[in-house]
Amino acid sequence: MTILEDLKWRGLIADCTDIDALTQRLAAGPVTLYCGFDPTGDSLHVGHLMGQLTLKRFQLAGHNPLPLAGGATGMVGDPSGKSAERNLLTREQLEHNVRSIKTQLSKLLEFDRKDNPARLVDNADWTANLSYLDFLRDIGKHFSINMMVAKESVRARMESEHGISYTEFSYMLLQAHDFYHLRKNFNCELQIGGSDQWGNITAGTDLIRKKLGVPAWGMTFPLITRSDGKKFGKTESGAVWLDPEKTSPYRFYQFFVNTEDSMISQYLRKFTLLSHDVILDLEAKHAANPGAREAHKALAKEVTTLVHGESACHDALKASEIMFGGGLEGISEKIFTDVVGEIPTKDVTKNLIEGPGTALTELLVTAGLCGSKGQARKDIEGGGISMNNQRVSVVTKAATLEDLLFGKYILLRKGKKTYAVLRVV
Repeated sequence: MTILEDLKWRGLIADCTDIDALTQRLAAGPVTLYCGFDPTGDSLHVGHLMGQLTLKRFQLAGHNPLPLAGGATGMVGDPSGKSAERNLLTREQLEHNVRSIKTQLSKLLEFDRKDNPARLVDNADWTANLSYLDFLRDIGKHFSINMMVAKESVRARMESEHGISYTEFSYMLLQAHDFYHLRKNFNCELQIGGSDQWGNITAGTDLIRKKLGVPAWGMTFPLITRSDGKKFGKTESGAVWLDPEKTSPYRFYQFFVNTEDSMISQYLRKFTLLSHDVILDLEAKHAANPGAREAHKALAKEVTTLVHGESACHDALKASEIMFGGGLEGISEKIFTDVVGEIPTKDVTKNLIEGPGTALTELLVTAGLCGSKGQARKDIEGGGISMNNQRVSVVTKAATLEDLLFGKYILLRKGKKTYAVLRVV
């Protein structure tokens, strides 16, 4: 199966400039391709995985990926898919963001591969010394305002209440110039991006044709949304980041393991490198027994391993076990605190459990799991209370300093899924 056939099967081709000609070119030998990532923040998020994974798929098929960190275009801001102007960043902010993003890009792509290593490029390297007049003379003259206004990303902004500034209007020319530079100096023949980038990408293929007289192709993948049509990668607490300091591997794993049933097949195909046979098998198992959530677990494990590595994925799985009553043996404090961040936590003073300790019934009320000590006694007698994931059957049980996890935590659970943490401060 060819790379394009695989991408079609996974639903990863939205548009392509002359797909028949591109098919013939790919059959003739390896191509160099690029995908850009603007450093508008100091971390990419899960929505950026499509670009990285598509580059990865091409690399595994023998082609040469050029991930691009937009140190220059990040200073302007792409209007595509945006309803209002971005806040402009300082050079210091951009330089910090570029360094951070380069680290993340290096995790998924292979830069030390022998035959076709990935090469990281930054458009600030060829744009920083380009004068405004030279840019207008050499690049701007090849674009008509009529053509630029006709692009969907520009037209949508012009029709919005915010309009579009000249700064963002010019973004298309900058991205086209990037493709032109990479085609001329790196023999880059293909640009990929999200479907909202179609206008910018075709501007680049047109510029290459006019200035170099050689072929170049553009291809987009569909923007990923949730079943309700809302933007993918957002949660109630905010974006799901690729930086483990912003979104821990545990929370990252939880995001994917909680994928809606209606989206599980799509996400398995688009976000993993699993083979077709494995994915079809997981889809069949999900259809037969969705409650087992085997497909969800496979998805979360694969994506977490790709982004954070096997060790971090293992820790995320251990943390997940805590939420299902698993044992705490061998759990590190870091893993435990990842879980604590997802559980209602109340601070208490150390004297609460010093000496003979404090009755568990009182702690359950303090933690908010029970409305009264009487209710707490009934819940313990009914077998519905656990402390540190150990079921408690003695109503007179008291918690002491010896029960503190890592010298500061008590994990309480009522029923199967209602947790609370007491943290000694």
